[in-house]
Amino acid sequence: MRKLLIAALCLAATATGCGATVEPQADAESKSTAVTLTNCGRKVTYDKVPERVVTNDVGITELMFALGLEDRMAGFAMPDDKGDLTDVPWKDGYQKVKWLSKDQLTKENVLDAHADLVFAGWNYGFREDSGFTPDALKKLGIPTYTLTESCHNGRTETSRGIMPPLDALYEDLTNLGKLFGVQKRAAALIAGFKKQIAEVKTKAPARHPKVFLYDSGQDQPFTSGRYAAPDQIISAAGGENVMHDLPDSWTTVGWESVVERDPDVIVICDYGDVSAEQKRKFLLSYAPLRNVSAVKHRRIFVLDYVDLVESPRNPSAIARLGAYLRG
Repeated sequence: MRKLLIAALCLAATATGCGATVEPQADAESKSTAVTLTNCGRKVTYDKVPERVVTNDVGITELMFALGLEDRMAGFAMPDDKGDLTDVPWKDGYQKVKWLSKDQLTKENVLDAHADLVFAGWNYGFREDSGFTPDALKKLGIPTYTLTESCHNGRTETSRGIMPPLDALYEDLTNLGKLFGVQKRAAALIAGFKKQIAEVKTKAPARHPKVFLYDSGQDQPFTSGRYAAPDQIISAAGGENVMHDLPDSWTTVGWESVVERDPDVIVICDYGDVSAEQKRKFLLSYAPLRNVSAVKHRRIFVLDYVDLVESPRNPSAIARLGAYLRG
């Protein structure tokens, strides 16, 4: 399965990595040219091509690797609970780029790394409670780029998501391609991803199974509304996210709403101190869920954390989940 996954991702990334020929880095003229992008609905101008990017979390880091931009990076921060990183298409990136912290980024990490761009997201590094925000970094003279999946949408102070999750992935790849002068690489990735996803959709079952995404939590489950990546991963795979009506990305719900919506399949997000097997045992033994179809028929599927946040692994996750739903 690992070999098939790597092969599929290499096919989707014909312009980067995995031994493929890539376009050269931006030339000297482009380095001195300002680039204006739309990020989280606002125009942002970058005076130069960043050369010391610092990223937060695995999906964001792998967006840079997928575009072949590891030489533009000064480091990344993420916990060490995100699975095996030695057998992924971008393992060379992890070997080349410094692991700055096994926690979230801090101002100290960023300053020590002499970063000239911080690429993070709300709840993926950026957070108001500790003052690690784009505005705070701007005061230090450090530009930022915010992961589009995580953009605040204005419905509440904390709700996130301004477009469908796969559109957010394509938006970020396009923007990063423009910023770093690797538009052809970005376009090839996007085209490959769209082709891979389209092939899965042609095989989707006539009846779309109802799917609940279980991230964590026993008193209340943490799950995905319609603006987090799992929503579109589920729908593109041929399923229906039972929490699609929630206008947020990652959020907490009550177990009673899960019981009421009676999912056919539960997808476990695998990461953290609680293993996927422990989560599975909890779901199968939790009394309020005993009559839920997915529990009664033991229809529980596991995807890695990085499959389920915005990342270049999303299309592969769609293909694997699609095969399970068809089975």
